[in-house]
Amino acid sequence: MKDLSGKVAWVTGAGSGIGEAAALALAGAGAKVMLTGRRREPLDAVADRIGAARQTAAVATGDLTLAGTAATIVEAIRERFGRLDILVNNAGTNIRERRWDQLTPEGIDTVIHGNLSAAFYCTVAALPMMRAQRDGVLIHTASWAGKFIGPVSGASYTAAKHAVVAMSQSLNMEEYKNGIRSTAVLPAEVATPILDSRPVPPSAEDRGRMLQPDDLGDLILYIASRPASVCINEVVISPTWNRMYLG
Repeated sequence: MKDLSGKVAWVTGAGSGIGEAAALALAGAGAKVMLTGRRREPLDAVADRIGAARQTAAVATGDLTLAGTAATIVEAIRERFGRLDILVNNAGTNIRERRWDQLTPEGIDTVIHGNLSAAFYCTVAALPMMRAQRDGVLIHTASWAGKFIGPVSGASYTAAKHAVVAMSQSLNMEEYKNGIRSTAVLPAEVATPILDSRPVPPSAEDRGRMLQPDDLGDLILYIASRPASVCINEVVISPTWNRMYLG
């Protein structure tokens, strides 16, 4: 069994989907977990599940697209736990009006800030504590759309997720000397609530064939529990029945 006892993880977008699965997996391996998202109620529900298993979780709500939110949460982590070992940069969003002939400046800002700016803010806030420890793991939820360009995800989401991959790679170039490792996770379709924001949401049958949140939770735990000498730079993962191959 993977053992993260003594470690502290910060999971963004932790109220549902991949973030919830990651938080449960990391806590199950012994990590103390800070849960972040916009809405308190789903975060409290995840924290209650972790607490019921006699594991430790705290909740810090906030809008991560605002530049100061991440620093405030990291300070709360410092005060509560004294360290930060793992950041799961998972918060993200998309919009229904995602085609070029539908895009508006407001929609572009929603997607770019929600998927890219927030990831940068959280990373910048987390790095000083990790540098001081000479150790840390950053795991960023990118997307299949961060590697393969197609019509499904929309231009702004595709551009943002490509940038998240570039961000992660640049972190490894600069921060390896501080014992910090960064991984971009690029899943194809995962059966999470974000699918409901598509112009045509997938059917229940199609969602059943997709990757499930627990698949990503298991992967994130694997990455987080590698020895400090190992850096997993990038993982591309898909369901066997991959609708992206259908066009």
